[in-house]
Amino acid sequence: MKTRKIFGALAIGLVPVTSGAAAVDTSLRPLLRPTTEAASIEIAAAAPATVPDQGTRPMSRPETPQIAPVDAATQAGFERWIRDFRTRAARQGIRESVLDSAFRHARYDPEVIARDRNQSEFTKTIWDYLDSAASDKRIENGRTKLAEHRDILNRIEARYGVDKEVVLAIWGMESAYGAYRGSKPLIGSLATLAHDGRRGAFFEKQLIAALEILQNGDTTPARMTGSWAGAMGHTQFIPTSYLDLAVDFTSDGRRDIWSDDPTDALASTAAYLARFGWVKGMPWGVEVRLPDGFDYASANRQTTRMPSEWARLGVVDMNGGAVRDYGAASVLLPAGAEGAAFLIFKNFRVIERYNAADAYVIGVGHLSDRIKGGAPIQADWPRGDRALTRAERKELQRLLTARGFGTGGIDGRIGPNSIKALRNYQRTAGLAPDGYPSLAVLKKLR
Repeated sequence: MKTRKIFGALAIGLVPVTSGAAAVDTSLRPLLRPTTEAASIEIAAAAPATVPDQGTRPMSRPETPQIAPVDAATQAGFERWIRDFRTRAARQGIRESVLDSAFRHARYDPEVIARDRNQSEFTKTIWDYLDSAASDKRIENGRTKLAEHRDILNRIEARYGVDKEVVLAIWGMESAYGAYRGSKPLIGSLATLAHDGRRGAFFEKQLIAALEILQNGDTTPARMTGSWAGAMGHTQFIPTSYLDLAVDFTSDGRRDIWSDDPTDALASTAAYLARFGWVKGMPWGVEVRLPDGFDYASANRQTTRMPSEWARLGVVDMNGGAVRDYGAASVLLPAGAEGAAFLIFKNFRVIERYNAADAYVIGVGHLSDRIKGGAPIQADWPRGDRALTRAERKELQRLLTARGFGTGGIDGRIGPNSIKALRNYQRTAGLAPDGYPSLAVLKKLR
């Protein structure tokens, strides 16, 4: 199954996701996987300015881009593109009446293009991100929503076997529990992006899927609103994922993720997670303590052991006991050796199918734990540190390569090759080989 959902109007990824990737990342991000255990989070924002707990997701964002007026030539080109597209859509089974209705009020939207072009790099540390993702207000609002929708959430949990607090946490992260679902007319946004051509094939596929949704009668063009990049509803499905995985939990004949009633959206989210193998009762991860002399090279996604085996190596929960054997687990160090450590399980990877950034998965997982009554993360973060800029990450790669630790390229993306090179350098320098690209290790390289 290749379909993966992508959320919202902003891209959240670890260092390897570059600023130019973000609107692919609002559309293609689930096809990308984080390639570093680093804590530096690159956020390319493209949603309305928000404050924590009132916006769609913890984030930073650039200034509102300058929007050029639409000139006659651009508008004429857009109208020609729509005429040609209608022929292609008809060949794929979209009825003429649906096309007429969908495009009656569709307009070229220069703001969409401005946001697509204005995806500047912003960096945020994992601790800053989590401060917002699991803020007191977001936790409080989540518990309020749990009480308000407990009956339906219990039914969804019983049907799909997905813990209701995780569904709630995704809802909270994606749209602030439904408060910010996006107001852009989706057909116009997708047509603008498809016509633009930079990622035209992808957005044309989403536009066809959106028309199929209209043809199926799930909603109307006026109600089909969302983010500038095509994500819709309470939990921000893109059209292709909606077609594959949305459900009609209310049994009213429509899979309505746009309604003020979040039932279908929450059930669709649970169905999505279930499709990718959610194991009910298994945690996404558990915070752990590492022993003195821990082999940091073993903190990678490929090295998995049962928690009881990790415990024999000194990796224990925050109370000093062995973590329960929920299943095979790996050690994740999102801020390197100086920050919190987690044993992560299969459900981590399931949430990752919803959004491929480690930071997002930890945010959802930790928020769900807090809604359930769990404790805050107990370990200290290296709050005196900061994320490296792209220029600094390139410098790090250049310096590693110059010392004989090849990174496979100088592109500012801290992927597997760069992590391996960094770990090899750290070993020779007598540092913990955690592969974390900190400012301290860059200064030492200099």
